[in-house]
Amino acid sequence: MSFESTPRDGAQHTEVSTAYLRQLDEERETSMRTSSHPGSSFAGAPEALHEQLEQQVAAGAEEMVALMLDLAEHPEVAFEEHRSARAIADVLAAHGVEAQVGVHGLDTALRAEIRGAGADREDAPTYAILSEYDALPGVGHGCGHNVIAVMGLGAFLALAALATADPSAVPGRVVLLGTPAEEGHTGKEHMAREGAFGGLDAAVMAHPYGYDLADQTWLGRRTLTVEFHGHTAHASAQPYMGRNALDAASLMYQGIGLMRQQTPPTDRVHAVIREGGERASVIPDHAKLDLYVRSQRPETLKELSRRVEDVARGAALMAGVGVSIHWDEHPPSLPVRTNESLTGRWVLSQRRRGRDPLPHGVVSPSLAASTDFGNVSYRIPGIHPVIRISSPEVALHTREFAAAAVGEDARTAAADGAYGLAATVLDSLHDPALAAAVTEEFAAAGGAIDVPSYFD
Repeated sequence: MSFESTPRDGAQHTEVSTAYLRQLDEERETSMRTSSHPGSSFAGAPEALHEQLEQQVAAGAEEMVALMLDLAEHPEVAFEEHRSARAIADVLAAHGVEAQVGVHGLDTALRAEIRGAGADREDAPTYAILSEYDALPGVGHGCGHNVIAVMGLGAFLALAALATADPSAVPGRVVLLGTPAEEGHTGKEHMAREGAFGGLDAAVMAHPYGYDLADQTWLGRRTLTVEFHGHTAHASAQPYMGRNALDAASLMYQGIGLMRQQTPPTDRVHAVIREGGERASVIPDHAKLDLYVRSQRPETLKELSRRVEDVARGAALMAGVGVSIHWDEHPPSLPVRTNESLTGRWVLSQRRRGRDPLPHGVVSPSLAASTDFGNVSYRIPGIHPVIRISSPEVALHTREFAAAAVGEDARTAAADGAYGLAATVLDSLHDPALAAAVTEEFAAAGGAIDVPSYFD
């Protein structure tokens, strides 16, 4: 005899509460009315150069929008961005700038350079502008990397035009780096290990978002695969002869959940049990978990990594099974260390364009993702501000954000961001006091760290 029951209304699932999000929205709206970034007290580049720079950005805006839309129509995922890299190189060639494609260890990485006045000096100041152009599987440019690509390219071409007209307008070197494979990977770390960021004084890039923020929280991220190895047995006749690997996986999953109460609020651990047996009548001898581990500081990421590993070993001990722990199939991402001296110049550039980037903390740091630009920012000074192309409720990595990345706000942001990146670099090249402050701030924050060996 069998029995069937019909669930009561609402019994099949529970509606997700939006109360916390509403609270964050209210707190953000209150903070937005009273918060303002201090900007920058440095002189920067002469006003006449900024006017010329804006003219050059405006002259190239239509071409940049066309490329932005083209990239969106032909999305390419990590390490497969051959068409995207070539499209950027073709635009550079049309402007008389030679680009190298397939550099710094990656087939789809790109490099081009502007050499202004004094560029041949060994100590010539050298700044990098970064472009990303990889897309998400199934979602396309749901993170807006097509916008990132043209912000960086537009900034570089505007500075190239200034240098061509008058080399003294760009006193030093400016490098454009096309950096593949940010989504789910760490393309910039691969490039860094092949010398991409050697000899650079700083690097700048901007990311599309639902707000204008001078500085947003970006968490460091590591990946972990844990495998438990037990012994099979008949689950009814001789269960005592087995050692259940799925038990260990379950214990680890629960242990991670219990551990979260004793971690900082911005720490994140996400886990899935990928394998755990095939038949209920057989004690599983193999189970596998994949995990992401994130934290806001390199030091706390290292500590969180150790604690997660302890949970894995403890689960194996409790279940009486063996354990294999494999960290970072792809190189880890560090958090972003933002250089405030550079950020202040970005803020002023955006105010000139009618935007007002909010200071750090206005948007809750709990709304945080990860980026491989963090690995750059712990090698050299850098900034990674965000620029609004959508309403705040449109989330990254969605089809809705992919649609926003080809909309009118994205087209405006492409020009505003291009000017902002170019202006920040131009100010740094022309203002020795600003350049010195950038370097001193980086040193005071701890200087460069050896990223490849940091977690060893």
